[in-house]
Order: sequence, then structure tokens, then C-alpha cells
Amino acid sequence: MASNPILITGGVLSAAASVLHLAVIIGGPSWYRFFGAGEGMARMAERGDWRAAAITVGIAGVLALWAAYAFSGAGLIARLPLLRTGLVVISAIYLVRGLLLIPALFMNQGGVQPFVLWSSLIVLAYGLAYAVGTWIAWPGLSTR
Repeated sequence: MASNPILITGGVLSAAASVLHLAVIIGGPSWYRFFGAGEGMARMAERGDWRAAAITVGIAGVLALWAAYAFSGAGLIARLPLLRTGLVVISAIYLVRGLLLIPALFMNQGGVQPFVLWSSLIVLAYGLAYAVGTWIAWPGLSTR
């Protein structure tokens, strides 16, 4: 498998998002609020409820795994199990989440909240990186 800069970019973006989630735990309740985790998560963090950190670590773990799949697809690390399937599913999840912006634009008469707008655009970029990178890498991703 040859290197794939677009898929590498997707992996770097997922890895950065993973690290950012861990930073939110350290940053505390104000960071949960700033990054749009919701008031419920911020209040759990304020109370010292372990579930806020556990949920956030879980999300960070998923994002790190997704980064590993991108790096594997780009040929930077060993081939991971179900690589083609994984990359397609990850691409779809990111794209569907990003495209949720479209109904939000039509359903909210008062406009879309800034968090919904920006997070959707960011995640849409992630999804495009994974989808285009996967498409480019597809011939080299065949199972052995």
C-alpha cells in the first residue's frame, strides 16, 4: 500500500480530536461547556461524577481507533482487521453526522446554533477526508 496524504490527514484529524477530548477532561466543566458537550456533561464534571470522564475517554478511544484505521489504510501502520469495512463505516458515520447540518438549517427558524454549525462543518471535512482517502486507497485495500 502506498502512502495516502488524504487518508493521513483524516487520521491526524481524528487523532487531534481524540487528544482534544482528553484535554476537555483536564480542562473541566468550563471546557465541556465551551466545546459543546452539553450542560448535563458539564454538571456531571462539576459534581466529580466519574461518568463524564468515562464517556469522554470512551469517545477519545473511538476517535483514536478511527485514526489508526486511517493510518493503516494509508500504509503507515500494519493492516488492521476489516480495514475496508472499517474505513467505509467511519467515513459514513462522519459524513452522516456532518450532513445533519442540512435538516438543522431547515428545522430551526431562529437559525442554527454556532456549535451545531461549526461541529457539523468540521466533521463533514473529516468524513470527506476519510471517504476520498478510502476511495483513492481502495485498490490497495483488498483483503489478502
